[in-house]
Amino acid sequence: MNYCEIKKTDIADGPGVRVTLFVSGCRHHCKGCFQPETWSFDYGRPFTEDTCKELIAALSKSYIKGLTLLGGEPMEPDNQRALLPFLREVREKLPEKNVWCYTGCTLENDLLKDAGNGYRTEVTDELLSLIDVLVDGEFVLEKRNLMLKFRGSENQRLIDLPVSLEEGRVITLSDE
Repeated sequence: MNYCEIKKTDIADGPGVRVTLFVSGCRHHCKGCFQPETWSFDYGRPFTEDTCKELIAALSKSYIKGLTLLGGEPMEPDNQRALLPFLREVREKLPEKNVWCYTGCTLENDLLKDAGNGYRTEVTDELLSLIDVLVDGEFVLEKRNLMLKFRGSENQRLIDLPVSLEEGRVITLSDE
């Protein structure tokens, strides 16, 4: 997996001050995407053990509320496989930090069942179990709404992932 950027103090992609990892590679190609360069799986730098150490060190700061995964597309199959060991380490070393993930996939159609588009993999369930909030759905330019908090278009949802997985239905969070 490659990544294009790490922001060590981000306040736009989740509550509080966060560390944000922008992964490379995305097949959604949303019209109006704010980072179309991340569509390429070869864009950026390789995600290495040193990258993981850098992220853990940044997340360890007391003022950091959590980690946000963006893209590109974190739920691309190869990205899932690369992110899983890293998220396991985050949960082990920093259990007090929350994890947000932005995806153009939808939880119930692409990730919880095999829709034949390749997003559901052998690691998807475990990866989802390590995420607190999933912001799902492709960005839709025609549904863009600048008044929404932590999302760009009205079709996207802020999903309380642990509760949704436990109850077997999508539970959304208010973005007030």
